[in-house]
Parts: sequence; C-alpha cells; structure tokens
Amino acid sequence: MSRYIISLEASRDLEEIIDYFASRNVEVGERFVNEFNQKCENLTKFPKIGRSYAEIVPSLRGIPLNGYIILYQVLEDGIVIVRVVSGYRNLESLFSDSDD
Repeated sequence: MSRYIISLEASRDLEEIIDYFASRNVEVGERFVNEFNQKCENLTKFPKIGRSYAEIVPSLRGIPLNGYIILYQVLEDGIVIVRVVSGYRNLESLFSDSDD
C-alpha cells in the first residue's frame, strides 16, 4: 500500500504555515491543511505527477499548492514529503550544503 511520510523539515515548514494562517484566517488555514492532505494522497497514487527538480536534487519532485510547493521524493512504497515552501523561495539554497 502506498503511503506518505512527512520529514522533520517538512513538518516544521507546515507548523510555520499553520501558525501564519492561525494568526490571519483560521478557515483558510484549515482549507490549506485539507488540500495538503488530499494532494499527498494523490501523490501516493500518481507519484510522477509533480514537476521534476532534478537540477537541484536528482530525485526531487514538486507540486504547487496555493502559492507553496510540496517538495517530495518517490519511495518504493510511497513518497516522502521533504519540504513545503513558498513558491518564491530560492529552492537551490534549501538544499545547499553550505553552513554560511
């Protein structure tokens, strides 16, 4: 059975997004969470549906959600959500090894 796992980094991203919505519009935040869960469920069924970000990390894929990008990698039995970030972020910087 296909499943999805949320990495620690993605979990932190989601907490920040939920906190943002909680301070502005709880209803929109709840809708975001529901849509996020639905997208993840769909990704377990159709893992190649997202855009490839192989230029950043060879196995990285992403799918948009309300101005954010759900970044994930395909596993043998599902997917792992790596990050959930604003579509305006510099994605390359998220995966650089630099500690600067």
